[in-house]
Amino acid sequence: MFSYYLSLAIRSLRRNKVLTALMIAAIGVGIGASMTTLTLFRAMSADPIPDKSSRLFAPQIDVWERGKPGAGPADQDNLPNQLTYTDAMGLMNTHAAFRQTAMYATDLGLAPPNSRMRSFQVHARAVYGDFFAMFEVPFQYGAPWAVSDDTAHSQVVVISRELNDKVFAGANSVGQTIRLNNQSYRVVGVLDRWQPLPRFYDLEDKHRFGKTEDVFLPLTRALEAHLDTAGGISCTGNSNLQSGWDGLLRSECVWFQFWVELDSPADAARYRGLLANYAAEQRRAGRFHGLPMTRLRDVRQWLAYMHVVTNEARLLVVVSFSFLLVCLLNAMGLMLAKTMGRARDIGVRRALGASRRIIVAQCLMEAAAVGVAGAVLGLILTLVGLWGLRGLLSDRVSALAHLDVMDTAAAVLLAIVAAVIAGLYPTWRAAQVQPAWHLKAQ
Repeated sequence: MFSYYLSLAIRSLRRNKVLTALMIAAIGVGIGASMTTLTLFRAMSADPIPDKSSRLFAPQIDVWERGKPGAGPADQDNLPNQLTYTDAMGLMNTHAAFRQTAMYATDLGLAPPNSRMRSFQVHARAVYGDFFAMFEVPFQYGAPWAVSDDTAHSQVVVISRELNDKVFAGANSVGQTIRLNNQSYRVVGVLDRWQPLPRFYDLEDKHRFGKTEDVFLPLTRALEAHLDTAGGISCTGNSNLQSGWDGLLRSECVWFQFWVELDSPADAARYRGLLANYAAEQRRAGRFHGLPMTRLRDVRQWLAYMHVVTNEARLLVVVSFSFLLVCLLNAMGLMLAKTMGRARDIGVRRALGASRRIIVAQCLMEAAAVGVAGAVLGLILTLVGLWGLRGLLSDRVSALAHLDVMDTAAAVLLAIVAAVIAGLYPTWRAAQVQPAWHLKAQ
């Protein structure tokens, strides 16, 4: 019976090609708009490190004493998003986490070993060696530097695969030397392709969906070399910022990102207690007037707190699905017009013995056929929409914003369900056709 109803539906749709085309277009345009925004929203809200997002935490300390105690775990409680040098080093010295790293971004001038290549600037990140294991950073060659290198302020670096391809033609460069800011650094590792999106470990940078850094070096070495931060730095009127590098380190300006890895909820609870105790100690030392608030957020909470997915993006999804609803209403009107135009045919079929169930099945099959065709058109329009957005988005977001099998299946299912829902009222009207009225007209 399915094939019979399907053949009747296709035959009926062919009788009025203009109305059929308009119905398919209404469904397809609505699906294309909604799936384009939904795919982009999925790309922006993806978990950048799903295997460990519940075990990685960013601590916060209210050094400016502007916190809002009533705010929830993901609400904007007005705490600084970064730490001061004093607090970053203080928490590092507690050694209270399984792994931990303070970090900040900087820019360096690189002089390639090949004298025929011109010097250029690279984005770098000063970190502790735990950074690589914490964030599951893959290596093509070599390995992270040792803990002793952090302690010794060693001039060692890990470079990205892209930089290795550019400077060393893709060869194993472990043991080679590069010059950064006129200082020699030994390469101990080369990263494989690694691009967490969003770049959750540093959301202060405006390039939240940009590429990762090309050079990683020990933070202890960066501080010793007085490498300025290239990331966000925030100060308030009571930060007592003095001139020079030492003044920056002594100030209450925040410019360090800090992450810890905690293996269990019990470890996280203990670390929250440590944060509170640390803040109380700093108050007793005279840094604060009151007891500053502290927070510890995992990756997903941190992304929500930092509003990685903006309210505008959420609103765009709502608007696109509202547009889909308008398209469905238009499709419903077209289906109703088509159904009423076939009222005589339906009346004759009812007079010849066709039951209301058969009429309903045929009409719903027609709606489903329109939905399938609309899904195909919607997928094409979605691909066109994503292609058009590439000029407005970063390459990294564009690479993530693509249709996969699940998106395709969702689009087809959504189109079919939407078309069937749009066809419910016209189907009900078709089932109410009285054969006697139309036989008299004949």
